[in-house]
Amino acid sequence: MKRLSAILTAILVMLALTPATPAGATTRFGRELEARIARAQAYADSRPGDTGIVLRDRWTGAVYRSADAGTLIWACSTPKLAMVVDLLLRNDSGAVQLTAEDRELMRRMLDSSDDAAAHTLWTRYGGEAEFAKRFPSYGMTDMRFTDQHPHHWGWILTTANDLDRLVNYVLTKLPRHHRDYIVHEMRTVDANQQWGVWGAGPAARPGNKNGWSDDNDDGSWIMNSVGFVGPHERYTLALMNNTKVIQNGYETGQETTTKISEILFKGYFKG
Repeated sequence: MKRLSAILTAILVMLALTPATPAGATTRFGRELEARIARAQAYADSRPGDTGIVLRDRWTGAVYRSADAGTLIWACSTPKLAMVVDLLLRNDSGAVQLTAEDRELMRRMLDSSDDAAAHTLWTRYGGEAEFAKRFPSYGMTDMRFTDQHPHHWGWILTTANDLDRLVNYVLTKLPRHHRDYIVHEMRTVDANQQWGVWGAGPAARPGNKNGWSDDNDDGSWIMNSVGFVGPHERYTLALMNNTKVIQNGYETGQETTTKISEILFKGYFKG
């Protein structure tokens, strides 16, 4: 019975792999990657909690979205990526003048997810009133603040769809020098961020921005990861996991998100 259920799950996932894409784009992933997506989704379904997955092939336009891709989950530290985008663009426009100290704080936000750096920049440059009004312009159109955690960069409800749009904004909309800077920082993150999308393995040359916390409504863990893999950052991957597990939730969520990326991409890139 379990084997039959797994087969049916894989068939349903395969049927979902034909998204609407722009005219002229290839609408399906290659056969090998489709099979990997089916295995990754079956694995996610076997794990605790809710897991939003969005995988995008930027070369062909093919997109896979799991059933939970639109589920609202606490963003944790993933908005730090949007904060860096916003500060760079505001500096370009002349609205702010970033100092050497600011740029060091931005680097620390991306490399080690430094919370103190994020708090400093958030308050120094306008907090929710300034940052949040522009986050939707970078793709975070599902995001919302709540009365539970008002005015805090980490306690924004968002979705894997939002994170997919955000990382693709970075890769396709930013001026080239900003894009290259962020890509480099995401590829050289500190050890505390080498999980989630990082599970694709070194051959995939992954880069990611992760977010995690145990301060959920019920004390369980949130483990999120968004980034890119492959030559010229061909694939983007957004993962949001509300473990709904209190004991060992950090390890559970880290394993879930990392294994999904591993199933999708480990050994996929040859040479």
